[in-house]
This record gives sequence, C-alpha cells and structure tokens, in this order.
Amino acid sequence: MKKLIVAASCALALMTGTAQAKDLRIAFDIPYEPFEYRDDSGELTGFEVELASAVCEKLETNCEFVIQAWDGMIPGLLARKFDLIMSSMSITAERAERVLFSEPYYITPGGWFGPESFSTDVTDMDAMKDKTVGVQRGTTMDTYVTENMGGVVNMKRYTTAEDMVLDLEGQRLDVVFVDYPVGEQTVLSKDGYKEVGEPVKLGEGVGVAMRKRDADLAKKVNAALRTLKEDGTYDAIMKKYFNYDIKI
Repeated sequence: MKKLIVAASCALALMTGTAQAKDLRIAFDIPYEPFEYRDDSGELTGFEVELASAVCEKLETNCEFVIQAWDGMIPGLLARKFDLIMSSMSITAERAERVLFSEPYYITPGGWFGPESFSTDVTDMDAMKDKTVGVQRGTTMDTYVTENMGGVVNMKRYTTAEDMVLDLEGQRLDVVFVDYPVGEQTVLSKDGYKEVGEPVKLGEGVGVAMRKRDADLAKKVNAALRTLKEDGTYDAIMKKYFNYDIKI
C-alpha cells in the first residue's frame, strides 16, 4: 500500500480567526493506519483523509482537520468541537440514536492477529478461556468480543490501536481483534505475526457521522460521496491504500 501525503491545498486548513460560515471541521482519530495517520514527515495522510479532502472539494467548502481521541468522538461532535466524524466509525443502532450517519462509504471486517506461535482456535471458547485479547475501546470489535467472549477471555481495552499493538509486541496480549486493514498495516507488517482466525463481518459499514440537526449537510455529503464513486475518484483513492475492494 502506498502512502499519500495530503497537500495543504487539499486539506484546506483554516487560518486562525478566518473561519467562514461554510467552513467544516472534520475529526480523525490517529494513528489508525491506513485510514488516517501521520507519515514520516509528520503530514496527515490516509484513505479517509484523502477522501475527506475530495468531499470538501465537491462541496466547495473549506475544511479543517481536527485530531480527536476515539473515546471523545461523539461527545466532541455533540459539543460542536467539530462538524463531521470521518474516522472509520461503523454504523450501529446505538450510535444512530445519538448521531446522524451518511450512507455507508466502505465496509471491512474485523480481523484476529497474533504471534506466529499462537495456535488457538479463536472460535473455541474452551480453548480461548483466560486468553488475553486486545481491542480498541468503543469500537465494534470491542462490542463483539464483549458480547461473544465476555467472561471467557481477559479483555484489555486501548485508547489507540498503536498502544494495543505495542502491548502485543511486548507479549502482554495473546491476540488482538481489530479492523482488518489496520491489522494488516500494524501487525502483519511486522516479522513474527500472522492472521489467526477468519475475518468477521461487523455492522452495516462505515459512515460519516454528523449531528442530528444537520440533515441538509447529510444530503450534501451523501451526494458528494455518490459523485466520487461515480466519477472514479473513490476507486482511485482506494487503490492507493488497499489491494482489495472495500466499497459498498
């Protein structure tokens, strides 16, 4: 997968004190490679970062990119710290009670990853008993393990995927359950690790999250996403980061 540096002209960051009524603030949780992260030069990049830039261009809107920890995403949106969440947020009924989602713009499964020495069947609850499983807090992977393996495994929840992978490397976890492309980039890219179970389909896909009152904005975002898929822009961005189709 190729890295892409998003130019400042694409990111359209706002200058202090010059925000206009049409400006939008878009929140990302980083690092969450390959969706949003900083490259070696410190530039914000990733599939969703570039897709967000393309949406802003279609909307003819200046956009500011805001970095927000995952567990503060929805509270930050509701507190008007930013206007959109475009950070791999899976559409769930529980979240839809609090925020308004766009149409889904990609779907990927959850993936199990661990050291090459890990030989346990992750679907065998007797074999998984007392294994230590890492998940990112508040994700659909967290919900899945909680609902299906609670009381069987020892769960460790992390604020960032990066911290979780560090604990896997430090042998403080037996296995992690994470968004599949993130596991590809952050676990399988390291020597001595492998996929240890079949991918698990979770949720209805990923959508852009907005406040409930922003129905007009949601219509515009949906129209922009549809146009980007129809004119080939979405596919071009996707192929820079993935060697398989994630489009719904």
